[in-house]
Amino acid sequence: MVISLEREIIYPDSDGQPMADNTKQFRWIVLLKENLECLFANDPQVFVAGDLLWYPVEGRPDIRVAPDVFVVLGRPKGDRGSYRQWQEDKITPQVVFEILSPGNTIKEMAKKLQFYNRYGVEEYYIYDPDREELAGLQRLANELTVIEEINSWKSPLLGISFVSTPEGLKVYYPDGEPFLTTVELAQKVESEKQRAESEKQRAESEKQRAESEKQRAESEKQRAESEKQRAESEKQRADRLVTQLRLLGIEPNEN
Repeated sequence: MVISLEREIIYPDSDGQPMADNTKQFRWIVLLKENLECLFANDPQVFVAGDLLWYPVEGRPDIRVAPDVFVVLGRPKGDRGSYRQWQEDKITPQVVFEILSPGNTIKEMAKKLQFYNRYGVEEYYIYDPDREELAGLQRLANELTVIEEINSWKSPLLGISFVSTPEGLKVYYPDGEPFLTTVELAQKVESEKQRAESEKQRAESEKQRAESEKQRAESEKQRAESEKQRAESEKQRADRLVTQLRLLGIEPNEN
């Protein structure tokens, strides 16, 4: 009897760390994750995740990181406990976002940069919502390199744009529409609904006005027809009177 001494390798689905340290950081994580989901909603081969553990190396559960948000082009949507790269056609998450909190340390961020650089991330964006500062890195010559001019930068892989405004960082879809929070999206939907209802009511009013015009025109036509018939009856009556007068030997006065 042969007994296997190999133990099953466990890849935990949680690192025990909170998703966010404060409401501002959480809001930005949700904003990016949900809008990126919307951006690729119709593409079944784009996977977007938030605060999901990524294991790049099989057999090494100690090599892992949980990006705040990441995008994988070429992998199907669906639920996962973690992103185990060897089970995902060995495809690396191409775009990663990190939202800083006061608890982040320089050492921690340096280690994450090393990790993303080593395991093939193509675009890496870091946003500090307290300072309203955005930094970005793009892979050039197989090395993550700082994007010198990040304001109005357009992501080569995602097509989204980042713009610094007096109100803070704004992120835009490829068509120029801004990323919206759930509340803003609900308000927009409600506004669109009210606008559609107003358009419907306006169209209905136009229809009723056109119907009234049609009825008025029909009434005018009927009145004109009645006038024509009355005039015809008057002419016939006058003709009969002339005939009767002539039978009596009276020639009617032409005037």
